[in-house]
Amino acid sequence: MTNATKTTTPVIDDRNSWRWGFTPQAEVWNGRLAMIGFLAAALIELFSGQGFLHFWGIL
Repeated sequence: MTNATKTTTPVIDDRNSWRWGFTPQAEVWNGRLAMIGFLAAALIELFSGQGFLHFWGIL
């Protein structure tokens, strides 16, 4: 008698790969870039003594 159960290995996507569209990888990169942007804005305010928009001359 043969074994009727099938075993398949799950497809594991690399979370650091660059994928376009609404994929988990794109959301990971979106979050990383948002954190870098927030940190850059906070450092500009810390070192210049002005707000981000004042630093760039928008306000």
